Amino acid sequence: MSEEMKALREQLLNANQNGYDRISDSDLAAMEEYCAAYKNYLNEGKTERECAANTVALAEKNGFVPYKRGMALKAGDKVYTLNRGKSVMLAVTGKESLAKGTNIIAAHIDSPRLDLKPNPLYEEGEMAYFKTHYYGGIRKYQWVTIPLQMRGVVALKNGEKIRVVLGEGDEPQYIITDLLPHLGAEQGKKPLNEAIPAETLNVLLGSRPLGDEDDKDRFKMQIMKRLHDKYGILEADLISAELEVVPVANATDIGLDASLIGAYGHDDRVCAFAALQGLLDSDVPNKTAVCMLADKEEIGSMGVTGMQSAAFDTFMEDLCDSQGISLRECFENSFCLSSDVTAAFDPNFADVFDKRNVARVNHGIGLCKYTGARGKSGSSDADAETVAYIRRVFDESEVVWQMSELGKTDAGGGGTVAQYMANRNIATLDAGVPVLSMHAPFETVAKLDCYMTYKGCKAVYKA
Repeated sequence: MSEEMKALREQLLNANQNGYDRISDSDLAAMEEYCAAYKNYLNEGKTERECAANTVALAEKNGFVPYKRGMALKAGDKVYTLNRGKSVMLAVTGKESLAKGTNIIAAHIDSPRLDLKPNPLYEEGEMAYFKTHYYGGIRKYQWVTIPLQMRGVVALKNGEKIRVVLGEGDEPQYIITDLLPHLGAEQGKKPLNEAIPAETLNVLLGSRPLGDEDDKDRFKMQIMKRLHDKYGILEADLISAELEVVPVANATDIGLDASLIGAYGHDDRVCAFAALQGLLDSDVPNKTAVCMLADKEEIGSMGVTGMQSAAFDTFMEDLCDSQGISLRECFENSFCLSSDVTAAFDPNFADVFDKRNVARVNHGIGLCKYTGARGKSGSSDADAETVAYIRRVFDESEVVWQMSELGKTDAGGGGTVAQYMANRNIATLDAGVPVLSMHAPFETVAKLDCYMTYKGCKAVYKA
């Protein structure tokens, strides 16, 4: 190829390079430091409650204070609101009026899991179990025969709230059993999504009876006595409990080159941490910078802690009221990066991806103009001006990024909180980390993509 043609090619064509061909040595060192902090964030927050509490602790360590309605705020002031212990809103007041809008990054901190049913405890075949109801989109076969733990809270009638962690450290762990292959011929004939019915996702609690042979409920009694001895709870208290069954495994480096991170909960805590850390590391912004870490995205963003709740509008309206600004005016001049993960190209399953429009590992943060399913159902579909804007913001901050779609048009689909932000008349674009094995109990992401998502969030806040 002639030099003239080479120069023309570089000028005209889009070069989607691997991030390692572009990243500086200083960024490589910063990437490792950032990812070490991210792994700690994952390990300390395996539920949305734990993640929210950890977020608040990090925010307060960095000078954020709880927002109180009517507070007078000046440029550089840092405030947060914790919504019912399960979602967090943070803001750094900018130099400009809120009439000029805000720069928002919204992510979610809930992840697919197994919840206990309201009446979970039973015994069968001289063993004790908890019945579960899966939360969000899972592949049920992935949750059997792996070490599990239970985390959450039990709310008592007197208003007391007891934090429960079962299966941590040296404590006994838990399991959901599967059928042995010797007897699994009929099971093996079933489609993958039907081989493990939801009602068989029962957590094995134990097999040692309490009391004499003629006593009733001996196996349930053993479990309840141990729970009562440790936490003072009764079986009836499980009705008002939120106990989540999650994998035991902590975040760890993956690969001989340690270029990847394997963990439970990358979706979407990998973007939540980037949004949070980007805000913590930001200087006083021109426009007020807002970080929204929502709950309930995996089940449609409904409920008082989800993105469809009025909690976000209330927080923003309170900020606007402090300046005598209309919330509508603020929203119509705001920008939101809906930071949620996207699917990474997996050559083992290449047939479900459009290779020209899929996110690739180590190619940076993936921008998604639209999500949804098939004919863009359930998508906000960002306009051209919004995409052009974020291209400029990222390029000016040397963020490695790529355009992406979830998969082939008719292969399936998915959603984010983007449509709920866009419905508020906020210009919104999806962007996030490409993930291998998304929604599995153990997902995989590239360190470079994690770090570039952090750089992208930081660039949005300062834009």
